[in-house]
Amino acid sequence: MSSENADATADAGHERGEDGGPVWDVVVVGAGPAGASAAYAAASAGRRVLLLEKAELPRYKTCGGGIIGPARDSLPPGFVLPLRDRIHAVTFSLDGKLTRTRKSRKMLFGLVNRAEFDQALVDTATKAGAVLRTGATVARVEQHGAAVPDRRTAAVILSDGETVLARAVVGADGSASRIGTHVGVELDQVDLGLEAEIPVPATVAEDWAGRVHLDWGPLPGSYGWVFPKGDTLTVGVIAAKGEGAATKQYLTDYIARLGLSGFEPSISSGHLTRCRAAGSPLSRGRVLVCGDAAGLLEPWTREGISFALRSGRLAGEWAVRIAEAQDAVDARRQALNYAFAVKAGLGVEMGVGKRLLTQFARHPAVMHTALTGFRPAWRAFARVTSGATTLAELVRMHPVAHRMLSATHKPDTAPERDVK
Repeated sequence: MSSENADATADAGHERGEDGGPVWDVVVVGAGPAGASAAYAAASAGRRVLLLEKAELPRYKTCGGGIIGPARDSLPPGFVLPLRDRIHAVTFSLDGKLTRTRKSRKMLFGLVNRAEFDQALVDTATKAGAVLRTGATVARVEQHGAAVPDRRTAAVILSDGETVLARAVVGADGSASRIGTHVGVELDQVDLGLEAEIPVPATVAEDWAGRVHLDWGPLPGSYGWVFPKGDTLTVGVIAAKGEGAATKQYLTDYIARLGLSGFEPSISSGHLTRCRAAGSPLSRGRVLVCGDAAGLLEPWTREGISFALRSGRLAGEWAVRIAEAQDAVDARRQALNYAFAVKAGLGVEMGVGKRLLTQFARHPAVMHTALTGFRPAWRAFARVTSGATTLAELVRMHPVAHRMLSATHKPDTAPERDVK
């Protein structure tokens, strides 16, 4: 187990538990973009922060690695994106047909290698004062019982039995989150993504430089993508869980249509993305969840990096307030404020994305025709990816878009629940 000597940060005079171990202000579980952002936010506020990660870093992550405007704008001050490519063009196709490329003078978004990107975010958090501990697998969280010395403390129990104490805990441990289970996160959309990292010769890489491919797939709500990253193309598809064989066949057919089946992938992987249900809790006592652990991502594109960065920052800021809370009532109040902030921003965007997914699953040809043949639709796409606007703002400002999606609107009106 590697560590930056977590106990060393519990300086003389800092609070310790009954066993002599430190009581951290904030413990963050998971060192992806959400966790690193939460750790950075809490450490920047001068709090003692421990960042736990079960893997050794850097580590591979199944992800296209697209950094759209909202993600870029949510990065820590001075953070330098380790971009592998800058995208100015998108080639659209409808299940391999009706191919058309649209271009933009301005950069639409950037592409990163997730191992490099995540490591850079963690480095930023540790420079702010957070302590990183890798190889630490969390088994569970306890907020009552023998492991918890007082009501202002939560206990994070590691797989080897070690107990880590904190005034607030942030769960950012991915879509199969143990912290999410503790909080009681509920899901209403689960998708299967399959991806291949395909090294290609320089002549092929040059043809893809600055351009991505998006294919609206044969399964309802599915699509495929090609993201160029220097001498490697990230090729993937995503569709609703339960269509595993058909999704795998879609990826095989997609790679063949692109003329890439002759190249051997260096990595082939899969993952599940999960969207929260309306009213799903975001907290329990002194524990918050963010990013994939909370089921926060855009339902149509399944874009999660910007949601992870934004919710992680909010979780870190409110974890500081929870850590300062002197009683359960005040901690509950701060947790509700966190939930309100998430739902007022990211929740609204998710609602729009859900409606877009419903329309897209029913009428993919309409979406394709709009993006490739209707200039305002293309401009809207470019403005969203570049960060000039959001899906929610577009629907609010444009009556046509509002009417198109209003039939499928199901607002998240369920009250936030804090599981006791």
